[in-house]
Parts: sequence; C-alpha cells; structure tokens
Amino acid sequence: MQGIVYGVGVGPGDPELMTLKAVRLIRENDVIAVPGQEAKEAVSYQIAAKAVPEIAEKELLSISMPMVTDQEQLRKEHQKGALLIEQYLEQGKNVVYLTLGDPTVYCSFSYLQHILEADGYQVVLVSGIPSFCAAAARLNLPLAEWDEPLHIVPAVHKTREPLHYEGNYVLMKSARHMKDVKELLRQKDLEVRCVENCGMDTEKIYRTLEEIPDDAGYFSLIIAKEKTQR
Repeated sequence: MQGIVYGVGVGPGDPELMTLKAVRLIRENDVIAVPGQEAKEAVSYQIAAKAVPEIAEKELLSISMPMVTDQEQLRKEHQKGALLIEQYLEQGKNVVYLTLGDPTVYCSFSYLQHILEADGYQVVLVSGIPSFCAAAARLNLPLAEWDEPLHIVPAVHKTREPLHYEGNYVLMKSARHMKDVKELLRQKDLEVRCVENCGMDTEKIYRTLEEIPDDAGYFSLIIAKEKTQR
C-alpha cells in the first residue's frame, strides 16, 4: 500500500499557533520533509521543533526549493523533490511536508503536489494559520469589515502594476522589491502597516509606510487599508 503525503502548514512563526492536527501528524509519522538544503536549518522545521521536540528523532528529507525565476531549473528541482518523496511512498511510508503559513496560499509545496498527484499519489493538505491573518491579529487590526473587499497580492510579481482595485490589500513576498512596493502604496494613499518575522523572536512592527526599511527582511508582510472616517 502506498503512503500518503501531508502538506502541513505550521503557521507564520509562533509555535503556539500550530494546529493540534499538525502536531499530531508530526508525532504519528516517521518521515518529515522540509524545504531547503539542510532540514534542521529550515524555518518550518525550527517552528515545529519548538512545539514537537520529538521531531528530532524523525527521518528528515531536505527538498530543494531554490528562490530563482528560471522555470526550467525550478521544474527540474521540483521533479527531483517529488521523486525523493515518492521513494518513501512506495515503501508504504507517509511523508509529512512542513510549510510556513498555510499550504493553499502561495506555497512552494503546490508544485510538488501537482507532480505527486499526476503520478498517482494521494496528497492531503492540512491548513495552518496564514501569515496575513497572524500579522493582522498581531496588529489588532481587522483585515476587512462589512462590505470591504480584501485583495491578496504577491507583490514580488506586481511591482510594475498599479493597485487598481478599491478595498484593502495584503502584499505578500514584498521584501526583495520593497522600495518599489512602497512607491506603489504612496500612489494609492492607504494606511500602511508591516510585520516582519511575525511570531518569531526577531519580529518587528512598522506602523507607517515611511517606517518600513527598504531592506526589510524576507518574511515581511504589508497590510494596506483604505482610510476611513470614524
């Protein structure tokens, strides 16, 4: 019997925000996969290890997920990662793949999921708290109220496009182009806040657009809301 692959969200950074289901799956299964070259250095592993110390006793798989735009290179790396996981599935072993936030929102595991499913393997996604929900809670800020639209935007791909729509914005993956993202936001005249490394020991909060440094860290998420009269 083939094993099952679980794409498990571990939340944004605070191990207390991991779900009971994520903790149970880590405890019940012997093979844990994480993105990166060295499993124990992966942020998702380090979050999980604080909630489930016995993860150190598991067999760890490092799945290469390079941060590049070369589509052919990405395809090859994703194929290699999926084939590595499939070796364990063929032995009847389940594999728990740990990913930051939620596995349904701009998640690298999605690329592996498509390959694994096409190859006939069962994939189960296990929801985690998305980074933008955790950041909004950290700011004590409702993301959307009444009839306000909410737009989730991968900013790394949108820095040359204006923010067309009315409503509130979550700008994810902003850090590499933070200067350009900030210029887009100035054109829109929104109330801007940013959380860097939400839930981690290195967390920083910026409550205005001008406070956000151009060299903000990789895990920086912006929430931009329409100005309201209260």
